[in-house]
Amino acid sequence: MTINLDDYSDCFSKAAPEIRENLEATFQEAARVMSPAGLQEYMEGARGLCSLGRGHDLVLAYLDEMPMVVREVGEDVIRDVIGAAMKLSSMTSGEVIALLFSSLPTAARRLGDAELVRGYLQLIHQMSAKAPRGLRPMLRHVDELLTKLTLGGLRRWVNFGADAYRRDLVKQVEYFDLKTADSLKVMQKERRGTLFVDVQRKLNFYLRAFWGRDFFLRPAEADSPSFKPYIDTHIVHLPDAVDDVGDIKGLEVYRATAAHAAAHLCYTTRSISAEQLSPAQMFFIGLIEDARVEYCAGEEFPGLKRLWKSLLQAEKQGEVEHPTVLRMEELALMLLEPGNRCDDEQVNAFAEKFHANIEANRDNGGFSWDMGMELFNIFAARKDVPSLRILESTRLQYRDDNRIVWEFEEFSWEQGAEYVPASQRQVRKTVSVMEMVNELDCELAGDDAQEVWRLETPFWLDQEGCTINELEGKEPISDPCHYHEWDYQVQLHRPDWVTLHERRQSRADPGIIDDILIEHRPIAHRIRQIIDMLQPEGVQRVRNMEDGDEIDINAAVDAMISIRMGEHPNPRITMRNVIKNRDLAVVVLLDLSESTNETVEGSDKTVLELTREACALVATAINGIGDPFAIHGFASDGRHDVQYYRFKDFNEKFGDMVKSRLAGMQGGLSTRMGAAMRHAAQHLLKQPERRKLLLLVTDGEPADIDERDPQYLRHDTKKAVEELYTRGVMSYCLTLDANADSYVKRIFGANNYTIIDQVERLPEKLPVLFATLTS
Repeated sequence: MTINLDDYSDCFSKAAPEIRENLEATFQEAARVMSPAGLQEYMEGARGLCSLGRGHDLVLAYLDEMPMVVREVGEDVIRDVIGAAMKLSSMTSGEVIALLFSSLPTAARRLGDAELVRGYLQLIHQMSAKAPRGLRPMLRHVDELLTKLTLGGLRRWVNFGADAYRRDLVKQVEYFDLKTADSLKVMQKERRGTLFVDVQRKLNFYLRAFWGRDFFLRPAEADSPSFKPYIDTHIVHLPDAVDDVGDIKGLEVYRATAAHAAAHLCYTTRSISAEQLSPAQMFFIGLIEDARVEYCAGEEFPGLKRLWKSLLQAEKQGEVEHPTVLRMEELALMLLEPGNRCDDEQVNAFAEKFHANIEANRDNGGFSWDMGMELFNIFAARKDVPSLRILESTRLQYRDDNRIVWEFEEFSWEQGAEYVPASQRQVRKTVSVMEMVNELDCELAGDDAQEVWRLETPFWLDQEGCTINELEGKEPISDPCHYHEWDYQVQLHRPDWVTLHERRQSRADPGIIDDILIEHRPIAHRIRQIIDMLQPEGVQRVRNMEDGDEIDINAAVDAMISIRMGEHPNPRITMRNVIKNRDLAVVVLLDLSESTNETVEGSDKTVLELTREACALVATAINGIGDPFAIHGFASDGRHDVQYYRFKDFNEKFGDMVKSRLAGMQGGLSTRMGAAMRHAAQHLLKQPERRKLLLLVTDGEPADIDERDPQYLRHDTKKAVEELYTRGVMSYCLTLDANADSYVKRIFGANNYTIIDQVERLPEKLPVLFATLTS
């Protein structure tokens, strides 16, 4: 594929003369650093920026700066840069976007990785919404900021200024212009000891001096306390900054970390199978594998052993949660250098056995497997094996997460997570009434039958006066839906980990819902006012625009007066007629766990009854506005049985059928929130509306009977929120848990939740909240 400058002559024919003169030189420079595909994206991006009509400075900055950005972090970021510019074009001026382009070479050079540059672009977009007046002065100081701060430190510095000076716009500008004491103090607080970008070349020469080969080193954002370096596709990802460890400088910490990762790459000849191993067993085996590769490197380069020893002997910061963690830290030093001992004779004997056999097994990964399992059995016999989260909190700063050590069985999307031979799979068929009557072999077979037949309509038994399902006491369920789940410990998705079935809840008298509406008549009156405010208003005239459809005479006269007076005129002298209509689809998702059956303190109603009342009122409000909406609920009994209920679908009217389902609402089981949110999003994404809202009503945090780690399902729900956001679904949580501050903000974000301390006010609050979110 050949890209010629003449192909874009139509685009730049109307551009300013400066652009046409500059284009030839920048095109040749870009062609030297970009592939044909990258060059095409580069030129298409310039064409898109020309069409924005935001001035020639914006396009000139893009054409000049992007080749330098590509030289630093690769051409994959071109599309991200253009996307960020297009988003900002609706929020700020062309001059600010030009400043962003001018800052990108510095950001790419200081951050050193395409993923971190994407994080920088995302930070700029967030700041344009939170503190737009500070964007221009901050972009002028990007070089100084990124010289002292990591991306995480810059993000915290930005968030502090945006929150602290949200209402004081003058101080906000001064903060981001580095003119206030607070600005300098926060920047100093967020400053880390040694930045990766300052020592990258030294580390490359350091490793090359040992092994005579090049290693690919990349920075990774290391804000999380649980972050560990890792090796992925032969690229070593090191933290973007490290602090000194006692008297050991940050450069030495980097050298120890890089050398340990290089030892894995040089002395690991075959991966170890992880099949049928628990996470704790994998941890113990990984500890021995670390000792094996360090032995190989230390025998070849004794100075590395001294470097690692200094870090293992350094004073550790913080306290440990379990004595086994301390024992693992001691054992790491004992395995590195013989002669070190502890007060546990069994562990001393294990270390002596390791040193007695390591020379004969220095290239044998199976030796690490055998010794690791032996070590695991020692602590398992004592019942001293804590959870994986606690085990991985060992304070061995320089060691990676060992993902390179393990080999997992390849997952087949055709076979699924757990492959079952075709002869053993259960088959579900939809058949006619005559087939059911004439050919059914055993109508009393269990749920494990090889074939299950079902009818589209209920099968009535005249002699019993009911359906077969009512006679058997079982409601029909849907085919299973499988969803992945995020494991924060390994930072990977577990594919097809959760099984979800859609079920029916029993119905009740729809008059219960009508009684609720009568009981809350004052709130219903307030709802009618909400409906009047939120109904579409037709065509509206939007003034004070830069690129409107027609001239605003009043603004144009004011601009001419300013020119005559020698003042700078306001360029926003156009207006546009906008059709004001609502383009929103909503799913109200209800937590129906066992805790909803508890009576609210100071009231004679349960949480479930108040939830039912709130649903009836908010359904009345949304139905009056005319937005398509659905009401769904969920509960769970472990990962293999997430139960999902659809009380109202988008295409249903809010009539007696829906009211009878709401009246029959019941609570029970647990709260596996992430899977339910992903399934609700599947229904929501089928709707044609542009804006999509998932409104979650819950009385507690994510939890289930098969998960003991309280953080596991919280992180999965947070990941689900992020996934839905990337697909255009906004998630908002209305929680009835008065103690939810400790987790709900981290899951849903600072502005995407509301805590209702007085649960009895839920029916009043929910419709008003919906109006606030969608107005």
